[in-house]
Amino acid sequence: MDDIQAVNALVRRCVAGDAAAWQDMVQQYHRRIYNICYRFSGSAEDAADLTQEVFIKVYRTLGTYDTSRASFMTWVTTVTRNLLVDHFRKGKYDRVTDSLDATPGNQEEGLTLAEKLEDPSTGPEARVQSQQAQEMVHEGLAKLSPELREAVILRDLQDMDYKDIAIVLKVPEGTVKSRINRGRTELARLLQRNYRQVS
Repeated sequence: MDDIQAVNALVRRCVAGDAAAWQDMVQQYHRRIYNICYRFSGSAEDAADLTQEVFIKVYRTLGTYDTSRASFMTWVTTVTRNLLVDHFRKGKYDRVTDSLDATPGNQEEGLTLAEKLEDPSTGPEARVQSQQAQEMVHEGLAKLSPELREAVILRDLQDMDYKDIAIVLKVPEGTVKSRINRGRTELARLLQRNYRQVS
């Protein structure tokens, strides 16, 4: 509860024009927003531009954040997702892509799915196999439809719960669960097929 109160206090300070509070907010949420943008754009340069646009949008709309409707992180993720959808609809990018490539920093939330699963005590051979698995997962995710990929990214890579994903995607919770299940099933099928081709 203290975290929620601290975030809400930070939001109030930002809305009141406190520059130091805004700097704190940017530092606190930059990595997460950048990671979402990077996974969807597949480009570090595009992700940096999109992240900057998200913060401009957050700054301009911060006064509309309603603490009773969703957590601040859910609200920020919704703003990020809406901006990404707008960009992709305008055709700025040929298609929605995501990346499991490493992102700067060592914090847990900045780690890729493969890094989270990787055992640090493993030897070089196991790390090579892990890298190959990571590449296969990346290729498989790229073949999923955007709606399935989006749900899998928010659940499995951003660790969001179903309720928050439903708010972000503006669909019922049951639809979220269905998309995640379908996305995981399709991804498993693609990985199995790729594995058989490699073997």
